[in-house]
Amino acid sequence: MRLVIQRVSHTAVIVAGKIVGQCDLGFCILAGVKIGDTQAEAKWLANKVANLRVFEDGAGKMNLSLLDVKGEALVVSQFTLYANAQHGRRPDFIDAARPEQAEPLIEYFVEQLRAEGIPTQTGVFRAMMQVEIHNDGPVTILLEKEAESAS
Repeated sequence: MRLVIQRVSHTAVIVAGKIVGQCDLGFCILAGVKIGDTQAEAKWLANKVANLRVFEDGAGKMNLSLLDVKGEALVVSQFTLYANAQHGRRPDFIDAARPEQAEPLIEYFVEQLRAEGIPTQTGVFRAMMQVEIHNDGPVTILLEKEAESAS
């Protein structure tokens, strides 16, 4: 799984002109699922996200986690995170998981964030969405966990 995590002062996702998910202080998380990803990667990433120390403490140092600041998360599924644009002009998405695999894994990731104590809202899987992001800092982190090999 691959995540683009943006520290935000506000974020919202809009579908057909209606806000379907939003949060203020916290993270906007764009989440992509790769073929072969499992719940193990999703669980590891949820724990990492909840404890990632990218919020400023009283001394102005990035030393506080989402849990520490009582922040929220908005998770938006985004298969385009696995775009391959190395050849030609149109990217391919061969490495992105099919919706049948990706949707349950995104839902599991969201459940795990909530289990970590993070209030979490989502976009709408497979919908055309507009995502409003007020990146705070700006702080943007790319976080990835490759599927463990069976050997």
